[in-house]
Amino acid sequence: MTRIYYRPIVQGGMPRPEGALPLCGGPLWFNQIEMITRSGIKVTTAEDLPEDWSRRLCRPRPALAGLPMDRPLVMGIVNTTPDSFSDGGQHDGRDAAVAHARTLLAEGADIIDVGGESTRPGAALIDPDEEIRRTAPVIEALHQMGARISIDTRKAQVARAAYRAGASLINDVSGFTYDPDLAEVAAATALPVCVMHMRDTPGDMHLAPHYGNALLETYDELEARIQAVEAQGIPRARILADPGIGFAKTLEHNLEILNRLSLFHGLGCPLLLGVSRKRFIGTIGGAESARDRAPGSIAVALAGVSQGVQMLRVHDVGETTQALRLWQAVHTGAWSPAS
Repeated sequence: MTRIYYRPIVQGGMPRPEGALPLCGGPLWFNQIEMITRSGIKVTTAEDLPEDWSRRLCRPRPALAGLPMDRPLVMGIVNTTPDSFSDGGQHDGRDAAVAHARTLLAEGADIIDVGGESTRPGAALIDPDEEIRRTAPVIEALHQMGARISIDTRKAQVARAAYRAGASLINDVSGFTYDPDLAEVAAATALPVCVMHMRDTPGDMHLAPHYGNALLETYDELEARIQAVEAQGIPRARILADPGIGFAKTLEHNLEILNRLSLFHGLGCPLLLGVSRKRFIGTIGGAESARDRAPGSIAVALAGVSQGVQMLRVHDVGETTQALRLWQAVHTGAWSPAS
């Protein structure tokens, strides 16, 4: 039987027309949808939505890790690694990492994502004890400052140490496929999780990524991972979904997914988008150095927010939060001074 997917054509910036549906209970809305199959796309009205899709697309997303999901949030990146693709070595060490996180919080980050293992293409696996040594002291210091912290790890041992240090979210790029015990840690601690789509591993994901339909295959595989995590005791209300832009995907795959990103609201989870400084942005934008990709990163982030993304994972927090304030002011006609 042919599966039909329903993508909301998201609108905003004006009074909601009669009959339009709220996207995820927030200020954006839609009154048209795309009915997508592997053989084509048909545009029709939201009246044609099946009840289960309407429920998943429209219901408000509950707060997660103490953060409301009714406005775009910013996750600031702190890599405590010597070899991350963009900022490897800059914040390697507790004091440097904490100082950088403090800056990101002052610039408006809602949560800090602390990682101790690079997941760049071709990256090597590191020992869990070394990953803990890099991350736990940083998390503990940030927790004492009152910050919300995410631990970026694939390993249960690292997540346990991060939880004891004060982490409030587990962000696993493997979609909880690398370590079978990691979901058990999340269930036992009641920590929310971010489930990301990735094929293979960071060490080999870039070698020959192939999709018949990148959008729908990514959706299906991410949906399957969310269902698997649910079966391990983590309710969907505690799950962020990330389509994994740049992970086991070519430039063309990334664009195919980003162009119809609002489809992923059908998973019934808030969405996290992580595109900051990635290679495809440099290729299209003509920025060879990752550090020169902030304008392109913000352009893609705002395109994601226009499709209803609830959280942005970024390196350039100050620039992104400024762009978000302007985006929201233009779309709502209201603004307040930056705090």
